[in-house]
Amino acid sequence: MTAPASTSQDFASLSLTPAALANLKLLGYEQMTPIQAASLPIALLGKDLIAQAKTGSGKTAAFALALLSNLNARRFAVQSLVLCPTRELADQVTQEIRRLARAEENIKVVTLCGGVAMRGQIASLEHGAHIVVGTPGRIMDHLQRGYLKLDALNTLVLDEADRMLDMGFFDDIAVVARQCPTERQTLLFSATYPEGIAKISQQFMRQPQTVTVAAQHDSNKIRQRWYQVRESERLHAVSAVLNHYRPASTLAFCNTKVQCRELVQVLKAQGFSALALYGELEQRERDQVLVQFSNRSCSVLVATDVAARGLDISQLEMVINVDVTPDAEVHIHRIGRTGRADEEGWAISLASMNEMGSVGKIEQLQKIESEWHKLEELTPASKEPLVPPMVTLQIVGGRKEKIRAGDVLGALTGDAGFTREQVGKINVNEFSTYVALDRSIANEALQKLTVGKVKGKSVRVRLLDDESLA
Repeated sequence: MTAPASTSQDFASLSLTPAALANLKLLGYEQMTPIQAASLPIALLGKDLIAQAKTGSGKTAAFALALLSNLNARRFAVQSLVLCPTRELADQVTQEIRRLARAEENIKVVTLCGGVAMRGQIASLEHGAHIVVGTPGRIMDHLQRGYLKLDALNTLVLDEADRMLDMGFFDDIAVVARQCPTERQTLLFSATYPEGIAKISQQFMRQPQTVTVAAQHDSNKIRQRWYQVRESERLHAVSAVLNHYRPASTLAFCNTKVQCRELVQVLKAQGFSALALYGELEQRERDQVLVQFSNRSCSVLVATDVAARGLDISQLEMVINVDVTPDAEVHIHRIGRTGRADEEGWAISLASMNEMGSVGKIEQLQKIESEWHKLEELTPASKEPLVPPMVTLQIVGGRKEKIRAGDVLGALTGDAGFTREQVGKINVNEFSTYVALDRSIANEALQKLTVGKVKGKSVRVRLLDDESLA
């Protein structure tokens, strides 16, 4: 059954507590996005739901508000489980739920993903959790070993279900769903609707209502341009695009891991700060790459679709389709990474003659003709190299050593004497802490922290991109 979309865009029209509404206002949630307006009235009634909407449409808040309204904070048991395809998405979902849960009593959210030691996760579960967010494989591990109990579960969320199916997780999802109580609410969010979703719906959902939000982007916010290229000039065309438009932050999509690596080599040889993200990277490398890109220490992130799925990078000025994807809906997801919220962005696509069939499919889906430009129009806007504004400092030590962002900020703005404005994002991971610093103070900050202290202790520090400072 397909449900009609809600007519009101105001959160106050929902059956949320005054505290939850006040918190939404505080967090800058003014009006519901289309997917929130369509899905929240249904989800808050406790009904099962299949919601189809592109990445970045506000779906996390749509299911987070529903599961929080279903939660009894005084009951120390897992009441909600959110399954995600990747660790990066799970981390983002956890952060968003925590922000939205500020209005409630002390809500505990635990992330369970692979690539992280089980020990810490087991301890977190033993201390009691209300909400668990994780990847299917690691959730199954905890269930099989008896560390995770789902007897009290009332809400199961399948986030980016299409990507989980692409990654071969159907059987894992089935194993997890069968261990959940049958009298529960299931919320499924997906950007596309592969046949596996109907299978999940039939086996694990109770008369789900379906809402769909069109996979289109506001043409006023994302400006699309296409450039025809020969295969031999494709990689160098990326440099020409960057030198012409000079975006501070760019996500470049390639169809293969090999193409990713080759493009990064070309860009680095031409003086750009570029990093690659693809499936086979170790978790530690992935973490470092994502930290540097999101904190503006790296100008260009070159990624495959699988690796970039679930990434939510704010202030992304440009997406470049280095290769045209044969899947038109994937093109929509790619370019939807830019122009989010109140921001504007560029989507630049490079296409050779043998990709024109795929371009035609994209035009059909978008219902607009492509705007074509010649490569010769791309002229350097400046002779200065495109250098990222920040540099990342890595401190050996993280949550395990009880280091908090405030401790690091205090060390830099206290004894070291830097201003708050010179310090950017601070990411505290389990064993490492990453600090974005204004490029002009990076070397001085390194020296001062090397001889100084964080939280009263000496620490080991290094610059992650010190080659670019040489």
